[in-house]
Amino acid sequence: MSLRQIDARMLSRMFLAGAKNLESKKEWINELNVFPVPDGDTGTNMTMTIMSAAREVSALGDSIDMQSLCKAVSGGSLRGARGNSGVILSQLLRGFTKRIKEEKVLTIPILTEAFEKAVETAYKAVMKPKEGTILTVARGGADKAKILVEDGIDDMEVFLTTVLEHAGYVLSQTPEMLPVLKQAGVVDSGGQGLIEVLSGAVDFFLGKEIDLSLSVDGKAAQAQSGKAGGDTRRQAEAEVEIKFGYCTEFIIMLNKPFNIKAELDFKAFLESIGDSIVCVADEDVVKVHVHTNDPGLAIQKALTYGALSNMKIDNMRLEHQEKLFKMSAKESGKTAVAENALKPEAPAGTAETSQTAPEEPLKDYGFIAVSAGEGMSEIFRSLGVDHIIEGGQTMNPSTADILEAVEKVNARTVFVLPNNKNIILAANQAAELTAEKDLLVIPTKTIPQGITAVINFVPDMSADENEANMISEIKKVSTGEVTYAVRDTVIDDKEIRKGDFMGIGDKGILAVGGDISGVAKDTIAGMVKEDSELISIYYGSDINEADAEGFRTQIAESYPDCDIELQYGGQPIYYYIMSVE
Repeated sequence: MSLRQIDARMLSRMFLAGAKNLESKKEWINELNVFPVPDGDTGTNMTMTIMSAAREVSALGDSIDMQSLCKAVSGGSLRGARGNSGVILSQLLRGFTKRIKEEKVLTIPILTEAFEKAVETAYKAVMKPKEGTILTVARGGADKAKILVEDGIDDMEVFLTTVLEHAGYVLSQTPEMLPVLKQAGVVDSGGQGLIEVLSGAVDFFLGKEIDLSLSVDGKAAQAQSGKAGGDTRRQAEAEVEIKFGYCTEFIIMLNKPFNIKAELDFKAFLESIGDSIVCVADEDVVKVHVHTNDPGLAIQKALTYGALSNMKIDNMRLEHQEKLFKMSAKESGKTAVAENALKPEAPAGTAETSQTAPEEPLKDYGFIAVSAGEGMSEIFRSLGVDHIIEGGQTMNPSTADILEAVEKVNARTVFVLPNNKNIILAANQAAELTAEKDLLVIPTKTIPQGITAVINFVPDMSADENEANMISEIKKVSTGEVTYAVRDTVIDDKEIRKGDFMGIGDKGILAVGGDISGVAKDTIAGMVKEDSELISIYYGSDINEADAEGFRTQIAESYPDCDIELQYGGQPIYYYIMSVE
């Protein structure tokens, strides 16, 4: 008899199997990037997004129901979302879990409705949805599911395998929908990533043996284990040198729901006093595990959010030496260790002392910029940017990274400069999750656009006026980047060989050749217009100053009517980043 329903336990295992399958294929998915640049990151972004959720699912262990599973999947992927593909994947998961969270088991009709809700949610998250992408693949699978339900299919195995097969067919057709994919000879990388998630999930359902273990804060946590903290604690016991001595676990029964800000604040506090942190939030409870030298600080902070239960504090140093000392959550807590943990004296300079220190008043405006390269970051700091998020094309920051940065900026209104088209969605998602501050995302797609935005900020203008002014000014900036090709391909009718240097403009390939300076010069030629006044050149970590000066001289001779600025960017992978205004 075939299985006709999926319960929370089975679904959690299917999700973990899908995450693991995506993780195993991430480098291959990275290579599907249309542009043959050495920073294809779709696989990496999608993997980091789903693994953020997988770690929370794994931490739930065996005591799992549909609501807690959906909370872990939706919240984990939302906070961990990186890049456009990662944000879209998080929205697909968010829509899917929104439909099923009240169910005990999933039937074929319920799964079909969840697929449709996933697609609807993801399409709404993208301002200008483009067909031939992960969205199209997801919609294709959902459409097929609806047809199967109408046909009366009641065999779950047939249903899942048929939906997956059709989604794979839609993926194979993406080059026919996007000419740039066809010319490059690849399918959509985001769509391929989604197929890998679905394939892993279906394989587990069909009985394929899959290792569901994964890493939680650097420690191995088995999905089959019912206690996320147990595995990390046992590994700590095996280490001769223990940095943080007390394994501390408890559950917070919340006074009010844990919003994103509260959760990030609490996790940041735990990180300041310890490591091996697991913090899984549900609607009314939070499960906490931390290794620290002062459990009392963790407990006192937790008490500000609600009452505590299931408290357990183990002295790992004594356990390592004697294998005897343990304190159960059911014990009365009368041992000296427990008493000290509950009533610590906070030494000077600890987190408790800093909490009572007077805070500086909020200023009106603050800036956050995403930057890659020490030179670029220093430029932003010199222009008054409050906080730099290290990242960019090679490592897109997550929604949680942006939210954490917002909390560090002491301003009522915070402008975020993503400086990369693949970070804008995550920044917008962070803006939706920010409650206590106004977060305005200036949709800068390149670092030169970000620099232009900051330069055109006027303190005396309102936030809305500044936003409109900066958006207007960045549209006047053309950007070109010089890097190298990692494979043979054809793009924009230009034949590219592995190892060639490429000049990539705002809308495509501007130049290809075997000489860095020659390609950079041709790239600028493709951007300069009759009314151009300023050419800015930022040289990367692989270009020495003498060569950069020589290149500047060439450009100055070629464009005597333009001002030429040369600055050290220190960016990796891109030999030159250039802008024309």
